[in-house]
Amino acid sequence: MTTKEERRIKIKKGIRGKISGTSERPRLTVFRSNKQIYAQVIDDTTGKTLASASSLKLEQLKAPKKEIAAKVGEQIAKTAQEAGIQAVVFDRNGYLYHGRIKELADAARNGGLKF
Repeated sequence: MTTKEERRIKIKKGIRGKISGTSERPRLTVFRSNKQIYAQVIDDTTGKTLASASSLKLEQLKAPKKEIAAKVGEQIAKTAQEAGIQAVVFDRNGYLYHGRIKELADAARNGGLKF
């Protein structure tokens, strides 16, 4: 019997085997905890984080988690565009494309990122 976390890590390895971020098209990865959500734009060829955003900066905002995830998506799109990034590869990090992950991705797309 595997735990939820072991299952997610197994799925994550399958995803990471197929996608990789380049300097032209970096990887947008998402981490979701019970309380927070984080997003990073990573160039895997150099191993550097080019842009990041998290809900920690939105701590004073009292809103549902989905709305906070959408704000983080807008924030990461804005930060990435300031760094000159237009297109990314989306890495859902083993999570289902549903709920907060979907809200963040949709908000990033509406913010101008292409993936």
